[in-house]
Amino acid sequence: MESMIAGDVAELKDNQGGINDDLIVTKTDHGYLYVVSNAGCADKDSANMKARMAEFKAAGHDVDLEFLEERLIDVQGKFSYGNSPSMAQVLQSGLTDDLSKLTFMTSTLATVFGIQGCRLTRCGYTGEDGVEISVPKSGVVALTEHLLANSEVKLTGLGARDSLRLEAGLCLYGNNIDETTTPVEATLLWTKGKRLRQAKGFPGAEIILPQIKAKTARKRVGLMSTGPPVRQHTPNLSPEGKVIGEVTSGCPSSCLKQNIAMGYVDAPYAKNGTPIQVEVRKKGVKAVVTKMTFMPTNYYSGQ
Repeated sequence: MESMIAGDVAELKDNQGGINDDLIVTKTDHGYLYVVSNAGCADKDSANMKARMAEFKAAGHDVDLEFLEERLIDVQGKFSYGNSPSMAQVLQSGLTDDLSKLTFMTSTLATVFGIQGCRLTRCGYTGEDGVEISVPKSGVVALTEHLLANSEVKLTGLGARDSLRLEAGLCLYGNNIDETTTPVEATLLWTKGKRLRQAKGFPGAEIILPQIKAKTARKRVGLMSTGPPVRQHTPNLSPEGKVIGEVTSGCPSSCLKQNIAMGYVDAPYAKNGTPIQVEVRKKGVKAVVTKMTFMPTNYYSGQ
């Protein structure tokens, strides 16, 4: 797996995962790695894994690959009754295991509302406490119905997820990161463990390692602007109107009641507090480079 991604899998604890571009890899205590792919990248990811497995088998290594018929349900956040950890309350009623022992980015196999063989991972792309449940295909309707039986649980779509993950300063593959973006430019250097940096064996090391020592020409930053909200794929401008980058995500923040965005700017403009402009409807609108996250995250640490 480390021959295909830039994350440090070997150093993960049992049942712990880390985000590696568009993959979440969990090192389970059952002797295998559990991989959840970005749905938009599933075809190329599976082809890559099959090709690498064939190479390793040809070299005499013992490795296998299994694709599971599972579906993914996310249960995220707090609901309307105060500040209680509502996701945990809703889910705990369907679990025999103690959910409080499952902390952020850890995973376990569990029976959920009577449906066996579910993998429960405490994560999600909203900035709030939540879980992703990998459920066998045969049980996905029943599990959804069990969850919706609670009046506080509502179905929601990717539009809501997209605005929440932007408030949390989280990248979306295909928008804020892609095959042309390095982790250094995207301020995702935390994905490169010390062991991998020293070994210099991860994909893209010949580009990434020199960038760690030297400044990159551009950097991912947060933005706040006035007036109409800024949208993705519109230019970032210097105060004088020169193009200095591009917005990669943008929307009105429902929590902050302000326009927020994420994008790339030339390095001299990347310092927090720097005034720039964003282009909205062919006009320059005042904006300021802002520290992310825009909203505090509420990941569960066990406390």
